[in-house]
Amino acid sequence: MTEAKQPLVRLENVHKSYGENHVLRGISLAVNPGEVVAIIGASGGGKSTLLRCTTLLERFDAGGLSYGDLEVARDEGGVAVYGHKNVLQEAKQRFGLVFQNYNLFPHYTVLKNLMDAPLCVQKRDAAEVEAEARRLLERMGLAGNENKVPCELSGGQQQRVSIARALCMNPDVLFFDEPTSALDPELTQEVLKVIRDLAAQHMTMVIVTHEMAFARDVADRIIFIDKGVIVEEGPAEQLINNPQHERTRAFLSRYENG
Repeated sequence: MTEAKQPLVRLENVHKSYGENHVLRGISLAVNPGEVVAIIGASGGGKSTLLRCTTLLERFDAGGLSYGDLEVARDEGGVAVYGHKNVLQEAKQRFGLVFQNYNLFPHYTVLKNLMDAPLCVQKRDAAEVEAEARRLLERMGLAGNENKVPCELSGGQQQRVSIARALCMNPDVLFFDEPTSALDPELTQEVLKVIRDLAAQHMTMVIVTHEMAFARDVADRIIFIDKGVIVEEGPAEQLINNPQHERTRAFLSRYENG
């Protein structure tokens, strides 16, 4: 685990382009141990790209990325230079990622979905991993579903399995990419309750979300991204209820009226 005195995640002046489309334009942020950070903004503003690059599904073009004491990428003359394969593998042990569309293995049972990465990637003891997986499923309200396959579960149950799967790797920080966007309102509440419970237990989380009331209630800090830059950030309730920047006010107003 990383040392508690330093940020668990640090981004420094990161940039990302797709051809002529400059999606991220110099974003810097740090996430501290036990902090819940929500990222909001309009579609196309760069939220998901930021999350994908931070979780190494894609790479920044420029800027720096660190996980605790581990430097994953550093900027050299305006180019992001990434560490060797073993550095990237170590970085991936430090975070978990929950996708909006679950990304469970459809042919694996629920229990095998949870156990696969700890066994294959972390080479942990099978009995220890199974015991932890069962505890996590019980914590998620999913006891009794261990031998089902994903198609036998509701969307809300599948998303809770994906959260348990991420937790089974014992990450320092959990990232969520719009975890409720594929769910109807009733199932959304199931998943939001789980995330609220994790926040109450001081799990470090970064959540890209379109649920403004949820972001206000669960996050310590909210970051509003628009057109690839951080327009405004601050304490969650303050940013939602009393935004300081006109672009933030316009976004929240559209959201309330939409």
